[in-house]
Amino acid sequence: MEETQRITNSLVPKQQRATGDLLRVGSKLANRYLIEAQIGMGGMSTVYKARDMHFPNVVKWVAVKEMINQARDPLVRKTIVRNFEREANILATLHHPSIPRIFDYFTEDNRSYLVLEFIDGSDLEALLSQTQGFFSEEQVLTWALELCDVLSYLHSHKPDPIIFRDMKPSNIMINQYGHIMLVDFGIAKHFQVGEKGTMIGTEGYAPPEQYRGEASHLSDIYALGATLHHILTRKDPRTEAPFYFTDTPVRRINPSVSPELEAIINTAVQYNLEDRFQSAEAMQDALLNVAKKTGLLSTIGLSTRQITAAPSNIQPKWKFECEDEIRGTGAVHDGTLYIGCYDNNLYALNAEDGKFLWKYATEGGIVSRPCVYDNYVFFGSADHRVHVVSVRAGQLVWTYYTDGPVRSSPVITEGHIFIGSDDGYLHAINVVSGRRAWRVDVGAPIRSTPFVNSEEESIYFGTEDGVLYCADFRGQIRWRFRAKKAITGSPIVADGTVYFGSMDSTFYALDAQTGWVIWRYRLGKATISTPTLTENMVFIGAADNSIYALDARSSKEIWRFETENQIASSPLIYKDSLYCGSADGNLYCLEYRTGRLRWQYPTNAPITGTPIAYNDIIYIGSFNHFIYALPI
Repeated sequence: MEETQRITNSLVPKQQRATGDLLRVGSKLANRYLIEAQIGMGGMSTVYKARDMHFPNVVKWVAVKEMINQARDPLVRKTIVRNFEREANILATLHHPSIPRIFDYFTEDNRSYLVLEFIDGSDLEALLSQTQGFFSEEQVLTWALELCDVLSYLHSHKPDPIIFRDMKPSNIMINQYGHIMLVDFGIAKHFQVGEKGTMIGTEGYAPPEQYRGEASHLSDIYALGATLHHILTRKDPRTEAPFYFTDTPVRRINPSVSPELEAIINTAVQYNLEDRFQSAEAMQDALLNVAKKTGLLSTIGLSTRQITAAPSNIQPKWKFECEDEIRGTGAVHDGTLYIGCYDNNLYALNAEDGKFLWKYATEGGIVSRPCVYDNYVFFGSADHRVHVVSVRAGQLVWTYYTDGPVRSSPVITEGHIFIGSDDGYLHAINVVSGRRAWRVDVGAPIRSTPFVNSEEESIYFGTEDGVLYCADFRGQIRWRFRAKKAITGSPIVADGTVYFGSMDSTFYALDAQTGWVIWRYRLGKATISTPTLTENMVFIGAADNSIYALDARSSKEIWRFETENQIASSPLIYKDSLYCGSADGNLYCLEYRTGRLRWQYPTNAPITGTPIAYNDIIYIGSFNHFIYALPI
């Protein structure tokens, strides 16, 4: 470091040497940040590793970025300061796991400083120089998917999209967990249609339009394609003729790359804007299709995710306090949220603003998920009854008695309510009269919610003695399958396959017609979570603190995300995200195709119910007595 400072000082004119001096190790900024080492230097800034001394009992590292402004021209100096302030302002509005968080911005001794999240890792340019041979396709695919995710976030930023404008290996860091972090937002800007400016970017990676002072989200896609070309071929575009990529296909230099991935890069680096991918999401979808087609989806490094200080700045649209724990799941119908509580009440709230509408009291705690049908709300209670109340005022219509607590949730079809009870029966109840049509005695509590397939006239449900049943609409058992322990979570059926988990730490897929085993997957611990399925991927949580994503056909693990406590909640897929609660008190939002953490919201008490989505709002209850409405 001393040698670096000596060389730097020798290159700076004498009258500017004070401005160019590096900060000394051991010096303290703002009486708070203790400088430990210089970790980077660019044309206009130096970055230091520092310790935040506001946390004396723990070691909290931060990155301190110091602006070096040696320009003699006052107008140029003003522009440099403005760009530095713009970087601070942009970072302050961004909350994404691939973007370093900003902690502070201040001026001291006529120098400006940004205090950022410290990234323990190396940038891709350094990794390229340290690595012999080519990176594997699966590794590059992993990075590319994460880069598309962060670009998608920037390009959809509200109120104005943000264009990064300088995608290149030196601005992409790989942290200690192997995930990408996009750094140096010094020339990023809010995008205004039709706006022009001076040429800003890095020669070789910047697209043709950026040389003309024009940049849009399509410019970032080009630069990402150029970056991937560099990573896969090791040919630095700064030393090549401009826009050479399509004339030098990736596979000509690196034949191990699949033709499918080469085609994606060729599309991204097209000279004409209209010939490129038209969004980061479109490019990400193409990359995922390559991963599926080449068989890399299960092996592209999407393994266990450790919690790494993800953003938690999500603010509830509203929250409502009940009198006891919310353990179950709600339902939204015609703008009203219905949810049960362990204070024995079913609550009706306005889904838009959380305004209290009414509550209906039972004589036991409610974990049963309400079902709304024909202007009535149906649900079970630990008071041994199924209750039916009106949607408008919560007035009782009728009740149906069982001989045990009702923790199962009702399913209504073909004029009947199907619901389990701790009395060991699956009950079929006439939806109008409330009279029993039939009941099936299985000899053990039924806490799972039945899955009803109307086309096949089949009902699937699990029991606390570990048996999964398939019954017909007359209550006759068609087949049964015995697991080793309780089946508390509910089964789901798709494409002729029944998926469910058990307390025996196994996730099962059975033939829906016969009950024969298609596959078994060993989880780390027991599960009471109900699986969900989309795009041939099936998701489930377990008591080993993990959310799993498996290939629905083969049971191969695609990714696994680890929280800090067991998962009793069930995952929800909404749009391109997976939402799931944990006993650690957080609601997690993941990119469902990769398991990438987008955000988490802390309630500071266990979440066991399943999130529900309505009009881009996620609703969830917590053991802390609150119901939350979280905007996505």
